[in-house]
Amino acid sequence: MRAFHPAAAIPVGAMARARNLVVAQSGGPTPVINSSLRGIVEASRDLGEIGTVYGARHGIEGVLKEELIDLSAQKPEEVALLRYTPVAGSIGTCRYKLKPAQDEDFERTIEVFKAHDIGYFLYIGGNDSMDTANKVAELAHQRGLDLVAVGVPKTIDNDVGDSEFKLIDHTPGYGSVARYWTHTVQYANQENQGSCPADPVLVLQAMGRKIGFIPAAARLADPDREMPLQIYLAESPCSLEQLADQVNDQLRRSGRCLVVVSEGFDVGDLGAVRDAFGHTSFSASQLTVAQIVVNHLNQVGLAAKGSARGNVPGTDQRHSMAYASAVDLDEAYRAGQQAALLAARGESGYMATILREPGPIYNVRYDKVPLPEVAMSERTFPSQWIAPGGYDVTDDFVRYARPLIGDDMVSLPMVDGRQRMTRFEPIYADRKLAEYVPQADRE
Repeated sequence: MRAFHPAAAIPVGAMARARNLVVAQSGGPTPVINSSLRGIVEASRDLGEIGTVYGARHGIEGVLKEELIDLSAQKPEEVALLRYTPVAGSIGTCRYKLKPAQDEDFERTIEVFKAHDIGYFLYIGGNDSMDTANKVAELAHQRGLDLVAVGVPKTIDNDVGDSEFKLIDHTPGYGSVARYWTHTVQYANQENQGSCPADPVLVLQAMGRKIGFIPAAARLADPDREMPLQIYLAESPCSLEQLADQVNDQLRRSGRCLVVVSEGFDVGDLGAVRDAFGHTSFSASQLTVAQIVVNHLNQVGLAAKGSARGNVPGTDQRHSMAYASAVDLDEAYRAGQQAALLAARGESGYMATILREPGPIYNVRYDKVPLPEVAMSERTFPSQWIAPGGYDVTDDFVRYARPLIGDDMVSLPMVDGRQRMTRFEPIYADRKLAEYVPQADRE
């Protein structure tokens, strides 16, 4: 299937009447994904080109199954609470991928859009989601359907876009996970400092399959390098044996050592489990990188009395709302607003983006980039941001990431000691088509 290009976008003013919008989410959630959803819903209320806003229940699967939640019918206060509601429980996400051979799924998507007078399709996700949005836009164009498809960036890994940061500076979701690791390492340092006579090494495993932005954020906890902290990215040029030597060198200098290691750090076979996109699900695999590192350190012996211990945070890295970055929340909201504006202007085939303005004071602008360029790109962690020796990151990374985590903790709405989160009513669009089983689910 050839790539759809924005040159085929629908001209401004081509739609004389309001048509409905479907928004869907895909892939792993983030603490701020619902802030983008809120931005879309609230901006659409004031855009005369957009009628009813529907949320596809569990991403593209909800489109295929014709499960469309009426978001325009929800109470405004519930929509506003999306700012404080993490991950994707409100409308759901999925890891179902529309692959080129799944012609029936693509045709069904167009049928559902036609049946519900959908003129706008907004997809919140990463590279795979941008590829899906691009393919749906192209097919709709081929079928003569006036459909505007716009991507909304989302990923905690910060791997959407290019390595020169020209397509997008950073993705909504990353700033909050970076803030999580800033605090986690601060707390772990207190633990290690107090327990080092018995447990001189504490190993923490961070998410990040192939790219090191999440473990790199550990340096934000100690920008002046006062902690005995070592950081190993998936890209770190280091073997397990070298890691042990470097940890022991640290023990000889400091008497203790904190190790933050990426789940993608190469330690050999983990008995990997893969998701529908073909990505390794480290938290579902037989072994963890952190446990292998801990076992190896204890087997070769430490240059200090005691043992290495491990800590493996899981999906709490992407659902701990208490650690969300206010900067991240605001930017995710504005990215959602920008996507709705692009849609209303008929600018199909683009992704809403965040670009950093030059200068010493942090400031961003919201723009658009072609979906095909995003779909075909994959960011890598800049090699010049990995410190010599391979177990730290440079000050240039700190300067890049520091503004993203903000300064203050988010104040969460509470009722009876529990956080008050969005509770949408189960108001769905009436079904107009026969039931459908997605192609990949047929056995």
